[in-house]
This record gives sequence, structure tokens and C-alpha cells, in this order.
Amino acid sequence: MRYPIIRTTLALFALLPLPLNHALGYIIGLLFYLIPNKTKTITLINLSLCLPELNNHQRQRLARQSLIETGKSITELGAIWFWNPTRLLRKIIRIENEDILNRALEKQKGLIIMTPHMGCWELAGLFAARKQTLTSLYRPPRIQAMEAMMKQARERTGAKLVPTNTHGVKSLFAALSKHECIGILPDQDPGNDGGIFVPFFGHDANTMKLIPRLAQKTGAAVILVTAERLRCGRGYVIRYHQVDVNIYSKNLAESANAMNRSIESVVRENPEQYQWSYKRFKRQAPGYKSPYQQG
Repeated sequence: MRYPIIRTTLALFALLPLPLNHALGYIIGLLFYLIPNKTKTITLINLSLCLPELNNHQRQRLARQSLIETGKSITELGAIWFWNPTRLLRKIIRIENEDILNRALEKQKGLIIMTPHMGCWELAGLFAARKQTLTSLYRPPRIQAMEAMMKQARERTGAKLVPTNTHGVKSLFAALSKHECIGILPDQDPGNDGGIFVPFFGHDANTMKLIPRLAQKTGAAVILVTAERLRCGRGYVIRYHQVDVNIYSKNLAESANAMNRSIESVVRENPEQYQWSYKRFKRQAPGYKSPYQQG
């Protein structure tokens, strides 16, 4: 029952031009901030943990900005999943630091593109697939009926999506062995077996081991890409970022630590567009309590 409602809602969002779409998202995000809810609570907990240098007024202000951006990410998903690719990619008004991408491709050892949950990260993946052969890792949605729609939307500019299982990981290695590109969201909890606890904004977070191992075993280059959402629905800026060179370390913990530092650096440049509403620290090492538990 939920799938038809979600699909219809996204289709209606897709009817709106981007300025109106983001205006609606602004209202939804503002309601997230004004009305007590779990999304706001998690956001404030994460900001308190990760940016302790902020006073309460600054933290509340950033939470408000972040939740407004969260609202925009909900409404714009209609355009991201349903618009014609040509129309959608026209909304990219500027590409910055493309030389970082070009230098990585010139090495011809394969390329790992990390796309953290910043701004319109879905658009960053669609754009990357339009520029080069891309195999992207994805986590199947909880609503199984949505999987086909999600895959079709994300693959329509040329990407190949593979699930987060053994077959998917083998596909990533195969793509890199052919000196192709792969795309991964690096800031999700990878589960009990796929992670290592290393600091993220000064607090241990269960961090994926996959990217460090792919870099170690294949010699592939690693870069970061973000898609900044501009104000008033004016469009997006694609921006490439260098990563901490220690991500190539043979020491797994050091490499994972460098990956998190790279993400932190990008987040600090534009903190209001990071997905602070995600329970990044929900899984803790034995003996430690999740910060999201009450009492």
C-alpha cells in the first residue's frame, strides 16, 4: 500500500519546476524543525556530538537549516527520479575542481568515487554515470516494491547498480580490474561484519572497510564528489574533492580513519547540507551505549 502512495507523491513533486519544488521542501523542512519529531531529535544529537564548539543558538540555527535542506531532498527526489535526464542535468550550473577527476582517470587504475550524503547526492551519481562507465553500490530499500523504480531511476544515465552483497562486491572488484569507475556512499553504517570503529567527528563510528580494501587490493584512485543545492531552486554545483592520502595506507584502521577525515573536511565546508538526521553512531562497540537511546 505504501509503494503506490510514495510513487504518486514523487510523481506529483516532479510536476513542479525546481524553484517551487524547493519552496515546498523548505516548508516541509521548517515543519520538521518546528514540530517535535525523531528527525529533529537525531539531528540535534548529532550536531551536539560532532560540532561541540557550537553554542545552543548556533546549533539550533544549523539544525533548522539542515532540516530545511532535508525537506528539499524529499521533494526534489521527484525530479531526480522522474525527470528526463537532459532536463535534470541542465540544472547543474557549474562544475568545480574537475581537474581532480581528470587526474584520477589518467592513472588508468580504476576510480572509486565516494559520494557522502551531502546536498543532492543522488544527482552526483547520475552525473558521474553520464561522464564515465560507473558501477554503483546500493542498499535495497525496505519497501521491496520500490527497488525496481529506484534502480530504473538511478541507472537511466548509464550506471549499473549492484546490491550490498557478495555478488555486488565482486562486481565492484571486476569493474576496477577493467579500470572503470565505481560509486559508493561512504558514510552509512555497514552492519556488524562490514565495519571497523574509527573516529568520525571525534566519536567512534562503525565505518565501512570496503572502500579501504578496494583501494588496497586494486590500486584504484579515490576521490569525493558532492552536489551542492543552490538557494531558491537555482540549480546545483558539482564539486570534486581530494581525499586524505592516508586512505591508500595498507593499515585498515588508518585508511578508514583517513576516509572519515576526508568526509569531515567536506562536511565542514557546507554543514547545513549534510544529512545530520541519520543515526550515524547507532552501532557502538561492546560496552558503549548508543547516543540515540533515551535514559
